[in-house]
Amino acid sequence: MSGSEFATTLEGPISSKTTYLVSARRSYLQFLFKLLDLPIRPSYWDFQYKVDHKLNDKTSISLIGVGAIDDFSFGVPRESTPENEYILRSVPYINQWNYTTGVAVKRLINDGFVNLALSRNAFDNGLTKYEAAEEGENRALTLNSSSRETENRLRLDVNKYKNGWRYAYGVSGQYVQFTNDIYSVIRKELRDEQNNVVQPGIILDYDTRLDFFRYGAFGQVSRSVLNEKLGLSLGVRTDLNSFTDEGNNPLKTLSPRLAISYLIHDKWTINGSSGLYYKLPAYTVLGYQEKGIYLNKQADYTRSLHYVLGTEFLPRQDLRFTLEGFYKDYSNYPISIRDGISLANQGGDFGAIGNEAVSTTGKGRAYGAEIYLQKKLTGTVFSVVSYTYVVSEFAVLDGRYVSSAWDYRHLVSGLLGKKLPRNWEFGAKYRYAGGAPSTPFDLEASRRNYASLGVGILDYSRLNTERLQSFSQLDVRIDKKWNLNRITLDLFLDIANVLVSNTPGFDRYTFQRNEENTGFATTDGNELRPDGSNAIPVVLKNNDGNLVPTLGFIVEF
Repeated sequence: MSGSEFATTLEGPISSKTTYLVSARRSYLQFLFKLLDLPIRPSYWDFQYKVDHKLNDKTSISLIGVGAIDDFSFGVPRESTPENEYILRSVPYINQWNYTTGVAVKRLINDGFVNLALSRNAFDNGLTKYEAAEEGENRALTLNSSSRETENRLRLDVNKYKNGWRYAYGVSGQYVQFTNDIYSVIRKELRDEQNNVVQPGIILDYDTRLDFFRYGAFGQVSRSVLNEKLGLSLGVRTDLNSFTDEGNNPLKTLSPRLAISYLIHDKWTINGSSGLYYKLPAYTVLGYQEKGIYLNKQADYTRSLHYVLGTEFLPRQDLRFTLEGFYKDYSNYPISIRDGISLANQGGDFGAIGNEAVSTTGKGRAYGAEIYLQKKLTGTVFSVVSYTYVVSEFAVLDGRYVSSAWDYRHLVSGLLGKKLPRNWEFGAKYRYAGGAPSTPFDLEASRRNYASLGVGILDYSRLNTERLQSFSQLDVRIDKKWNLNRITLDLFLDIANVLVSNTPGFDRYTFQRNEENTGFATTDGNELRPDGSNAIPVVLKNNDGNLVPTLGFIVEF
């Protein structure tokens, strides 16, 4: 139990052949956010279970499941600040649930084993948002979406070891069902005083159903040679589907992979690998319709070619050092025809990605290097430190490369733990990230549309041409344990952002409120016009930083 959630885990034997583990977690962040006077009220449950049963000496069966319920709503803050008003008007109500459950059978055979797994996963997502300028019961909807995706999967793989060779092969199949009922106002139609259209309306309003199969096959072989110093691994797979125009062509997604590892001596290893990967576009992309026609049925699998080269140094048993360079080349990436940008640069809001016509002609690239150091717990100290330099860029519709949403350039992560006398423990976690790319507002379009959408409109002609300030945060935690008869009690204090560092966020576009906070202020004292032409625009900075202490306890019995 802590300041934000309660969790419980139970595990043990059911019989000599059967064991179980079940856990559940419930948040009460809504109470914490109410104390902090934030208008958002997030709430969630999540669950897990696992049961292992040994049928006989050669066969075992496992049942596994995870699930979650998320409810994102709002409350009335005590103080109506511009920041709180922005949140209330820009973020939709969210109601989600998801689960994955399955059964796996493992059977030992001569020189190996066989796995057979059957599973089902489902994700239900509901979003609701109202027109920002309206109050009361008669608010107009600007977003009402209800979607569900369900996958039923069957996978069979064979793994064998013979005469120094290790090889595996298998097949998989999925039956996919996807529904999406959506009404979304992208742009509201606006007219001037002479009733001339100054902005055409763009509204998504469709109901889609997908019902198709996905299937694939793979094979892999590996062996160590030269007195176990050289390790070689070669694999290939292909993925197909019954929906897209060329989905049943196995050569379109043929994906070879190669990995090489060479032991220079007992402490130094050089590793290299390359692989081709294909990924089917998201179901929201495949299910997009206009006048009953699936416009993205011709979409290709996203293609990604990876290269990795690195080294590993083990000076002693508890110390590990790695240095790795990587390059990733993307093609066939979905690009929005409406906005002309890669879908890789969408997703910063609370909506759904892919409800639009796309062209799978996009390109992207990511490259960089990572240094990693790990000190295992052999005495009283453990630590992990890593530094990554990364460049991530994706091309827009005209072929120009621009920074992607993940182009942070510099990433640092550190973790330190120390065991102290009398069952005290101290831990610290540090994170640093370079400034995230950001896109400035299209001020004219933002002014025209804020009254209905509650958010500013980004200027995609200047996509990610600016950057936020860098981010850094230090968290510390102190634990005290008591080992009692059959019970262990752990009392902890966790302080997030102990240095009260600012957390840079994207600017927020809004309109100035009147002194009574009953509506928007205007330049002429009249009601706000639908096109916002008499509004007073305000751009709110978003870089607050809060120290968040949490006191809690853990009981083990």
